Amino acid sequence: MFDKLASEEQRYEDLMRLLGTSEVQSDSSEYRKHAKALAELEPLVERFREYKNVVRDLTGAEELAASSDGDMRELAKEELKSLTAKRDGLLGELKILLVPKDPNDEKNVVLEIRAGTGGDEAALFAGELFRMYSKFAERQGWRLEVMSSSDTGVGGLKEVIATIEGRGAYSKLKYESGVHRVQRVPATEASGRIHTSTATVAVLPEAEEVDIQINEKDLRIDTFCSSGPGGQSVNTTYSAVRLTHIPTGVVVSQQDEKSQIKNRAKAMKVLRSRLYEMELRKQQEAIAKDRRSQVGTGERSEKIGTYNFPQNRITDHRINFTTHRLTEVLNGDISELLDHLITRDQSEKLKDATAVS
Repeated sequence: MFDKLASEEQRYEDLMRLLGTSEVQSDSSEYRKHAKALAELEPLVERFREYKNVVRDLTGAEELAASSDGDMRELAKEELKSLTAKRDGLLGELKILLVPKDPNDEKNVVLEIRAGTGGDEAALFAGELFRMYSKFAERQGWRLEVMSSSDTGVGGLKEVIATIEGRGAYSKLKYESGVHRVQRVPATEASGRIHTSTATVAVLPEAEEVDIQINEKDLRIDTFCSSGPGGQSVNTTYSAVRLTHIPTGVVVSQQDEKSQIKNRAKAMKVLRSRLYEMELRKQQEAIAKDRRSQVGTGERSEKIGTYNFPQNRITDHRINFTTHRLTEVLNGDISELLDHLITRDQSEKLKDATAVS
């Protein structure tokens, strides 16, 4: 760990010198890139230097504690207690600061929820999950906007796509990607038999144009008449848009707006995020080819959690965590679950960051 800290301090010094050179100062993009890297390193380096100062002071206090002067020894012992507590606190902070940062953590989110196996029950569950995330977003002060949705007519959702805008949205919600399973007795089940249904959640970091460049020649754009709610223009104008990204086969449809231009803009936002996620998956799989951590793989095929209504229980299978607060969780109180996932993820990343090669 301390080798890693010393290495990062050296990199900080190198960046400081680099920013002072005329070559970098004359190139605004290079200057911004190195200045950003320097700013990201600064909190870690400041804490490390503070830690080294405290360790040096501790050595001095230990020498005084061995003094023959009784009064001096007592003062030194008090200082030792204070300095030891400060050292341990700084050590904890350094461990957290060493955890590699996900460059997408501050991004907004494209949330996609789809009913899986289980018919109407799966669609009802998908609707409950969407309500849960909506309530959580509200608690966080985030802004949620529905991009498109398809309901069953009996209170369930076949599919819903929404954007969530807010500080750190992806850093918290990224752990929710995967297959969520529900176990309960449907209202229509006369014999009281428990049914199992699923819904799939995808949490994508919202990609900007600078993240993903889409070539117009790689797009097939189809327009068609909207269907469902939408006012007088429904079924009379070709306002709905379907985008097909030819190289990957990814298809996005959007028809919630009356304006074709607005529908196309929304569809491009979703398409860009899906393509960005595909690139991230390739990178992550290349890095973690021989090892999969329990948290954050985001594989859609994973059964990440079970919502058991008869037992008022939610179990996260990745970290073997169980809570009997299902009602509160479905009302948007998911912080406890997310905190456990974040802690495990940070622990795994810290092992990698401090591992001696």
